[in-house]
Amino acid sequence: MVTLGKCLTCSRLQLAMMFVITVYLTTDVTVAMQITSTGSQTIQRAQGETVMLGCTYTPAPSDTGDLDIEWLSVHPDMTQKDQLVISYTGGQKLHYGDPGLSKRMDFTGDPALGDASVSISAVKASDTATYQCKVKKAPGVDMRKVTLVVMVPPSVPKCWVEGGEEKGADVSLRCKSSVGSTPLNYVWTRESGGAIPPTATQNSQTGELMIRNHSESYMGNYLCVVSNPVGKEQCKYTLHAYNPPNKAGIIAAAVIGALLLLLLLLLLIWFLVCCCHKRRYEKEVAHEIREDAPAPESRPSSRNSSFRSVLGFRSPPGAAYSSVRKGQPKRTESDNRSFYTNSSIGMPAPSKQKAPHLPPVLKYDSSNGYPV
Repeated sequence: MVTLGKCLTCSRLQLAMMFVITVYLTTDVTVAMQITSTGSQTIQRAQGETVMLGCTYTPAPSDTGDLDIEWLSVHPDMTQKDQLVISYTGGQKLHYGDPGLSKRMDFTGDPALGDASVSISAVKASDTATYQCKVKKAPGVDMRKVTLVVMVPPSVPKCWVEGGEEKGADVSLRCKSSVGSTPLNYVWTRESGGAIPPTATQNSQTGELMIRNHSESYMGNYLCVVSNPVGKEQCKYTLHAYNPPNKAGIIAAAVIGALLLLLLLLLLIWFLVCCCHKRRYEKEVAHEIREDAPAPESRPSSRNSSFRSVLGFRSPPGAAYSSVRKGQPKRTESDNRSFYTNSSIGMPAPSKQKAPHLPPVLKYDSSNGYPV
């Protein structure tokens, strides 16, 4: 029985020793290159700042190969290739890719001594990406990813009131920052005069503070603070309370103004009508004057020629006519009878003038060669 118990004890010891050796061997195999950096893997920084991306590592005793460290910009599309930015190989630092980023990225310590961390100076919004640190020392290899979010801090907001600041009305205080990465958070507080009015409601996304049923007790200085994860700014507004205007007076003034406008319109129409009547009257008077004016006196010669042309009469050669004009003596009946021989046909009487003296007829003498 004792021998049997001793055998069982030895078997248990052997099993325990074998288990310890197995665990040790397994641990020695799995413990290889290990990145020891901890902390948040998402970093938010304001534009223009310097950010450090941590990547410390501890190699295993079995990692005896060449040290190779790479920092890559991970492409959002998994089907696309990642972009190598900086590396440490064979004891040398090498930069790759976009010079605008790679020249601003550098190792913060000696990569060969277990610190592969890098820093990016003057970060920009375009630097927003996921970066991967890969440390390889054969046969060990390990990697870590860090997401960098570069944000723009909010600009100084503008505070104003929409509408009036009348008592009994609704008053809307507004606050808006023109520049800043979202999400922007707006918060209104009251600097003087007490707490925020109980009738007020505010929207942290739009920056509006709505005050219902405004009164004098709500007067005072109001402060608006806008913020995002990388900064904050503020502005102030002094709220007043004014008496509402006299609505009856406004209505009366509006009615009087409308009546005056109507009267002015009627006067304008009356003036245009009078002008039209006056022009029409002037045209009618001018037309009547032209109709009453005597016709211009025609020339006697033209009358005689017209009369002769109607009768088909041609004056004989040598016949002369005299026109009747003012101041000349009138022709008597005897003169008329002497001038016309036949009044029915209006033929002129032959002229009593003597015939002109004709030269003698000469004969031609052929012997002499000239007329005689």
